[in-house]
Amino acid sequence: MKFTPPLQEATLLRRYKRFLADVASPEGEVFTIHCPNTGSMKNCWIEGGVCWYSDSGNPKRKYRHTLEISTTPEGALAGVNTARANALVEEAIRAGIVSELQGYESLRREVRYGEENSRIDFLLSGCDGDCYVEVKNVTLAEARRGFFPDAVSARGAKHLRELQKLAGSGVRAVLFYCVQHNGIDSVEVAREIDPGYAEAFHSAVSTGVQVLAYKARLSAEEIVLAERLPFA
Repeated sequence: MKFTPPLQEATLLRRYKRFLADVASPEGEVFTIHCPNTGSMKNCWIEGGVCWYSDSGNPKRKYRHTLEISTTPEGALAGVNTARANALVEEAIRAGIVSELQGYESLRREVRYGEENSRIDFLLSGCDGDCYVEVKNVTLAEARRGFFPDAVSARGAKHLRELQKLAGSGVRAVLFYCVQHNGIDSVEVAREIDPGYAEAFHSAVSTGVQVLAYKARLSAEEIVLAERLPFA
């Protein structure tokens, strides 16, 4: 995913009201930008750290700029725009980077399915059957270990139940962790943050839900999935 034009650099001053952040340009101008992340962003940013933002070019938007990448307390880079995750995964699948999801003839997004009124991120279809792929964005890191979720996620547990039902009926179901953080070397469930999600995860995996984790390479010019990570 290339950024055209490239992302612009600023200093991240604070994040507040979940969806807002104040930044300062290199010239010292302070302004408010959109923060597209519903999670806690734990360990993802530091006050006074370098960040990068995109410009929609739309002066009619209340907040025309969007926070894309932040610097963590350890000096790593984290892609905090969760809306990018699905596009990154789709791009990687179509480019053949995700070898485990090749061989399908079609890819559809946001297809309704399940008993709990859900939408699957990707439905891959081919002559050998379908594959349902649910994408989750990972940015929480501790000692180079990535964790999901970074806050209690009832929605995440719901998706696991839906995937488990698919796997139990013989349909291929994949949980895909998109790691937008260059300081993460492995991924695992954040049991201490959300025990309910962890329980649903292990139940789903025991039924046959497959787990994939891929790490992104981040810069002001592009973000691209480039490396598969182990899941602990």
